[in-house]
Amino acid sequence: MKKRELDLLVLSDLHLGTYGCRAKELLEYLRSVRPRMVVLNGDIIDIWQFKKRYFPKAHMQVLKRLLKLAAKVPVYYITGNHDEALRRYSPSRLGNLHLVDKLELILDGERYWFFHGDIFDTSVTTAKWLAKLGGWGYDLLIRTNNVVNRVLEMTGRPRMSFSKKIKNSVKRAVKYINDFEATAAEIAIHDGHDHVVCGHIHQPGSRMISTEKGSVHYMNSGDWVEHMSALEYQGGRWRIYVHGTDHVPVERPVPAITSAVFA
Repeated sequence: MKKRELDLLVLSDLHLGTYGCRAKELLEYLRSVRPRMVVLNGDIIDIWQFKKRYFPKAHMQVLKRLLKLAAKVPVYYITGNHDEALRRYSPSRLGNLHLVDKLELILDGERYWFFHGDIFDTSVTTAKWLAKLGGWGYDLLIRTNNVVNRVLEMTGRPRMSFSKKIKNSVKRAVKYINDFEATAAEIAIHDGHDHVVCGHIHQPGSRMISTEKGSVHYMNSGDWVEHMSALEYQGGRWRIYVHGTDHVPVERPVPAITSAVFA
């Protein structure tokens, strides 16, 4: 199979080591692309919920594939809340593999800011036990959803997402997502960035956000638990990739990578 060439690939919220991780599909995807640079935008290995008795072969194969990429191209591993234990070692570097807490890219004069986004989540910053409890509950919901979807597929009916239905129907969940995006945009505008790229909320997206102080292009790479999504840059354009569907073009083109700064 001919691999698709990518200038930059952004992945986040893989949650390797949990029952919800769609590692087999992710492995299929990684085998289908050849990126020149990779940004892993947090929650790659789920250290919060890590269990020695559960780390399937497909999960290990994903790690090996990412390390194989790091042997050839720059790979930036940005720490998230579920892999925050790695922050004590950040920043550090092993060959092409960079462990960082945030990343800035200069793309032909335009500034990009990559970070996971958990710093905006008060449940993570002020009540970590509550956030961890929520993580376990989310994983249980996904495991139940997977069982239901297998039954639906066996009967020829379309898959459904419990989490997506909850997010779309609960006003507080919708408000949280909107507030998250707005906060990321406001800080990015204040710091003079033209683009801000996050993960954390498991909601792939791309849109321009404007305030009285300016505008910024907000993007989110989504996750590989529910959406199986990524951000791809190739040929001067960003695209949202959703596994099993057509590519979704992002609303504005961007230029080629010229330099990177990380911290």
